[in-house]
Amino acid sequence: MELSLLRAQAHSPSYFSLLRGSDGERPPVDFCIPCNPYFPTPEIFEHLGKNLETILKYYPSDAGTITAELSATMGLHPRTVAMGNGSTELITWIDHLLVRESLAVPIPTFGRWTDQPMETGKRVDMYPLLESRTFALDVNDYVSFVRARGSRVAVICNPNNPDGGYLPKHEVLRLLDRLIDLDLVIVDESFGDFVDAEPYPGVAAEAAVRPNVIVLRSLGKNFGLHGVRFGYLVANPALAGKIRDALPKWNLNAFAEVVVFMMRQCTAEYQESLRRLAQDRRAMHHQLSCMPELTVFPSQGNFLLVKLPHGFDGVALRDHLLTRHGVHVRECGNKLGTTSQFLRLVVRPQEDVRRLLVGMTQFLYSGSLHEVPVIGLHHRRPDSLSA
Repeated sequence: MELSLLRAQAHSPSYFSLLRGSDGERPPVDFCIPCNPYFPTPEIFEHLGKNLETILKYYPSDAGTITAELSATMGLHPRTVAMGNGSTELITWIDHLLVRESLAVPIPTFGRWTDQPMETGKRVDMYPLLESRTFALDVNDYVSFVRARGSRVAVICNPNNPDGGYLPKHEVLRLLDRLIDLDLVIVDESFGDFVDAEPYPGVAAEAAVRPNVIVLRSLGKNFGLHGVRFGYLVANPALAGKIRDALPKWNLNAFAEVVVFMMRQCTAEYQESLRRLAQDRRAMHHQLSCMPELTVFPSQGNFLLVKLPHGFDGVALRDHLLTRHGVHVRECGNKLGTTSQFLRLVVRPQEDVRRLLVGMTQFLYSGSLHEVPVIGLHHRRPDSLSA
């Protein structure tokens, strides 16, 4: 595996780049991109494959038609929904249309919430989530921070990326009530379907009737279809309409249309995939927690944030895992609020986790590996803050 791919850019290379750089080797096991490993099922992929020629050959329906079907499936009014070509497209338009001067965001978090407004000249007020509190968000303290900075827009990701921290629904609603006077409050629930801490997480229904709230949801992450690039937001009809009117009429591709129109028939399979993933998350958390001096943070996402023992560096471990074990992980040295001592590890089936654990154990606890640099010499200033 060509390691220059990992060093050419601050963002992790795409899976396609890794495949092109593998020189015929077996593809790496991907613990980097937070994808649902159990959905779509083989039968769904078979159905998509049989219809591949039609999907690729013909124009999709307009976004309004696809949005109407999604809304009916999710029990939402179509006027409160806007669909985008991935969450990044929606974040871009939210920034351009609704963020006027300043935005508050906890860090570490998904990098586009800091990068995008900075790229358009907005002031980004970064609220540090404390490792000593397992990166948990304190609502009262965050509200005080927003007031002190005079931020006009506030963002939270729930669950948060990269740590998977989850704010209970009643606390999210309390935050929305406290910030009712802001221009906008955004709740990014891109990983919300993976939550099993309470029966009915998420505040999309509340966002639809509040004056200043947008909830962002991902379909690609939840369905294990990152390549399709589709997501949606929920807000009151005026806010949703402003975003929807700015989007291109045919901004969604035919794969997105086919999957949206399959959703109602695949509910049972999808729910089973979430159950299996939550089971894997608990097992993987336990296994990692048994590794001496490795810190594993609580998560409600489909990934786990870990902190390596003192004196170990995530860049060296990432390279070791890829070159010697064919395992690709996300080292977090370029994320604001973390360092290269942190790794984000996607939840995967147990046969893959065993491969990861063997590689990590060899690196961290084998006396034969002496090339590991000291953490204090490898704190890097981030060049890009994307996920």
